[in-house]
Amino acid sequence: MQQLKLIISREYWTRVRRKSFLVATLVTPLAFGIFVVVVNYILQYKSAETVRIAVIDEGGIFAGGIADEDNIYFKLITTDLDSLKTNFADFDYDGILVTPALGDLNQVRYNAKYYTNEKLTLALEPILADRLRTALRKQKIAQLNLDERSLKALDSQIDIEPAPISPESMVGTPLAGRIAAVIGMVMAFFMYTTVFIYGMMVMRSVMEEKTSRIVEVMISSVRPFPLMLGKIIGVGLVGLTQVLAWAILVPLMLIGVNLLFGFQMDSSSLADAPPELAGMDTELLVAQVMTELGSFNWWLILPLFLLYFLGGYFMYAALFAAVGSAMGDDLGEGQSLTIPITIPVILAFYITIAAIQSPNSGLAVWASFFPLFSPIVMPSRLPFDPPWWQITISLLLLLGTCVGLIWLSGRIYRVGILLYGKKVTLWEMGKWIFRK
Repeated sequence: MQQLKLIISREYWTRVRRKSFLVATLVTPLAFGIFVVVVNYILQYKSAETVRIAVIDEGGIFAGGIADEDNIYFKLITTDLDSLKTNFADFDYDGILVTPALGDLNQVRYNAKYYTNEKLTLALEPILADRLRTALRKQKIAQLNLDERSLKALDSQIDIEPAPISPESMVGTPLAGRIAAVIGMVMAFFMYTTVFIYGMMVMRSVMEEKTSRIVEVMISSVRPFPLMLGKIIGVGLVGLTQVLAWAILVPLMLIGVNLLFGFQMDSSSLADAPPELAGMDTELLVAQVMTELGSFNWWLILPLFLLYFLGGYFMYAALFAAVGSAMGDDLGEGQSLTIPITIPVILAFYITIAAIQSPNSGLAVWASFFPLFSPIVMPSRLPFDPPWWQITISLLLLLGTCVGLIWLSGRIYRVGILLYGKKVTLWEMGKWIFRK
C-alpha cells in the first residue's frame, strides 16, 4: 500500500507541476471564451453584399408586388428576357428571376428560371423559393375564391402538456424533456472525451517509461501491478484536477465574455426552439429553464455520474495501460492494438444519440447493461429517470468488468513492460494472461 501511495503521488505531482499542464488548464478556458465570441459573431453576422434581382413576371403572380430581404432587392420589370440577357452587363442586376405560369390549380410542383453568371448560393435559394411559394399561394386562394382568414383558422398549434398518472410521478413540462436530452448529451460527451484523453495519457506514460528504460529501475523495487494501478490512479487524479479547474474557470470566462460583449439570446434566436417558447422574453426563458433544472434528481444523477465516470475511466485506462506496455519503438504498428479499445467507445457515443431520443428503447436499455457501453450510455439516460433495477444491474456489471479488466491488464502489463524488440499481436497478448 505504501508503494502504491508513492507511485500515485509521483504520477500526480510530476504532471501537475509541468508547464504544459498549467498552460493547458489556464489556456483552455480562454480559448473556449474566444470560441464563444467568434461563434456568436458568425451567427449574428449579416453579409453586407447587396444582391439586386430583376423579376420578369411571366406567370403574373406578383401583382401585389414583391418584398425585399436584407441586402436582397427585387424589381419588377417588363423588359424582354432576351434583350435583358444580351445587355445584362449594362444593367445593375445580379440575376434575373422568371416566374412560372400558375397552370392547373392542382399543380404542386413548379419550375422557375433564375439567370445569373454566378452559382446560386444557399442563402439566396430559399428566399427566392419562399417569395414564389407565397405568391403562388395567394394566386390560388384568389382563383378558388377562398378567404385567407378562414384558411389561417385551419392551422392549429398543439402544445402537449404531460400529466402524471401516479401522484408521486414527476413528468415535468415539455421543456423538461429537452433539457434532459441536453444534460444527457453533455454527460455522454464528457465521458467520451475523458476516456480518450486520459486513457491515452496513461498509455503514453507507460510507453515513455518503457522506451526510456526507466521502468526497469522501478520494477526492481515495485511489483508491476501496483505500478500500473498507481499510474492509472495518479493520471486519473490529474484529470479530475484539470476538470475541476475548468468547471470553475469556464463559467467565469463565459460570464466575463457576456458582460464584456453583451451577447443577448432569446427563444426566437434558437433554430429548434419549441413552440411553447416562441417569443418568450429572455428573463422568463432563463427562469423557466432554471425551474426545470431544479426539478431533476441531482442528488441521484451526480453521484451515479461519478460512479460511471470512475468505472469507465479505470476500465479503459487499464486497457490502454496494457496496450502501452505491449508497444515497442514502432508506434505505427502499436497503434493498431488500440483499435479494439476505441471501437466500443465510438459505438457507445452513437448509441447515446439514439438513446437520448428514445431512452427506454431496447437498444438503450441493453447498451446500458453492456459494461463497455454503459459508462457513456447510462449517464445520458439518468436525467430521464430509468428504473432503479436497471441502474443496479448496470453498476454491478460495470464493477465486475472493471475489476476483471484491471486484473487481466495487470497480467499483460507484467510481461509486456519488460519485452523489447518484438512485434506484439492481440493473440500474443492473450497468451500473456495465462503465463506464469
